[in-house]
Amino acid sequence: MLTIVWHSRTGGAAAMAQAVAEGGGREARLIAADDATPELLRGAGGYVFVAPENLGSLSGAMKEMFDRCYYPLLGRVEGRAYATVIAAGSDGHGAQAQIDRIVTGWRLRRVADPIIVNFAAQTPEAILARKEVPQDALTACRELGEAMAEGLRLGIF
Repeated sequence: MLTIVWHSRTGGAAAMAQAVAEGGGREARLIAADDATPELLRGAGGYVFVAPENLGSLSGAMKEMFDRCYYPLLGRVEGRAYATVIAAGSDGHGAQAQIDRIVTGWRLRRVADPIIVNFAAQTPEAILARKEVPQDALTACRELGEAMAEGLRLGIF
């Protein structure tokens, strides 16, 4: 099963997580970061982590999910596939790098290039505004979900 763990404040990451789940179909499960438990994550065959970048790093709720689940999963999920989707105000690479560093300890295996959507939000109003995800980005997220689910189904990952 493909597990999509997500966090969103202004809707961008939520819409992208939903698109990944749509692509994954019946093989996909959406879990909000606040609801993720080690048991739910241990039951997954692969993961897509979807989050906003806040102040150049991973959002607090997503980081807290990793903090809460890290040690209970250490030594129990090696080799599983993962991918990432980042909703960024300007860059996204800080959050992306942070996830990669964290899951290195779990020994997860990246199987798709990161998707980083830059919303160019630079003012307080733009940062706090509801985000509209471009259709091409939603399509890329759906395709990622489809590829991940199919790879898991076929035993490629």
